[in-house]
Order: sequence, then C-alpha cells, then structure tokens
Amino acid sequence: MTVQPPEPSPRPDPSGELRASHDDREAVVEQLRDAAAEGRIDLDELDSRLEQALTSKTHAELAVLTADLPRLNSPESRPPLVLKGGMFGASRGPGRWEVPGHVIAHGGVGGVRIDFTRVDCRLTEVAVEAYGETSGVTIVVPDGWAADTSGMDPGVGGLTDKTTPDRLPGTPLIRLTGSGGMAGVVIRHPKRRERRKLHSNPPQG
Repeated sequence: MTVQPPEPSPRPDPSGELRASHDDREAVVEQLRDAAAEGRIDLDELDSRLEQALTSKTHAELAVLTADLPRLNSPESRPPLVLKGGMFGASRGPGRWEVPGHVIAHGGVGGVRIDFTRVDCRLTEVAVEAYGETSGVTIVVPDGWAADTSGMDPGVGGLTDKTTPDRLPGTPLIRLTGSGGMAGVVIRHPKRRERRKLHSNPPQG
C-alpha cells in the first residue's frame, strides 16, 4: 500500500498576515460603530466585534470583522443622489460624475435628465427610483448597459424602455423602480446625434 504524501497547505496571503497597528484597529472600530448606528449590526454584534477588533493582531483578523459591511467611502456607502425637477428642471451628466449606488429622481414641473454615458461606474448594480410626475424623467445609459424595469409602475405617463438586453461584462445593471406619473419615464441608449458627440469627444480616463 502506497502512502500518499500530505497535500501542501495553501500559502498564507502575505497582506493578510501583516501585523495590524493601533490605527488599523481604531479604523475598524469606527467602521463597526458607524455600521451599528446605521442599523447594519445590532448591539450584541457590535460588542462582540469590538472585542475581537481590539484584540486582533493581523489585517486578516480585522478583515473578517468588516467583510459583510460596505467599504468606507465606497459608492455603496454614499447617500442617495436626489434630483428634483422643480420649476426649471434638473440634470446630472453628460459629463463625468460620481455614481452612488442609489439615485432618486422627481420630475416635478421642469423634468429630470440623468445621463450615464460618460461615467466610470464600477458598481454591479445602480438602483434608480424615477417619478415622472408632471414633466417626466429621462435616463440615458451607455451601449452595453442593461436595465431591469420589472419593478416600475408605468402610471398614466407610461414607461418607455428602449435599452437592449445585451449587457457587457463589467457594466452595471440599472434596476429601475418608481412611477411614471403623468409624464412618464424614459430609459434609453444614446441617440444618433448623442453618439456622434461621444465619438468626437470620448470620455477621458
């Protein structure tokens, strides 16, 4: 009978095995306290994780304590972007802008336009709440982005979805909810004239 040699154990992650400093532990403590204040973890979890954070010796031990929490200053942890059409309308884009994980648009009397064509968005999903109200909401997404509009109430004004279902790898899904209101909500890719402007003046990295 041949005895098989034991399989070699996986090599540890060098970055995770680095020793944690007082500042590293304090940063995790602050993140845990913020998470408790936001209702992401309860007080019992907070006490338990704080105790572990203060006694952790490596980055790997600290990482476990925040693995299920949004990263600090990440798009997911930013507050929603709220756009209100008001009397004169509101827009975001087509220039470069920081895309949070949640966008809320109220068409109001002036209408709202949201243009994602020049953004660099690394999120897997962006939740967009659109309320057409009196003048409507228009959402423009780049070719290759897809939209899920199944949670949208068309209202009186309706929902016009002119996006294609072909989603390119690494692009976010726009998950659209809300109501069409009186004027409706439109989500689409760039029109021919808009494409020409993009090609003549492409987004800068």
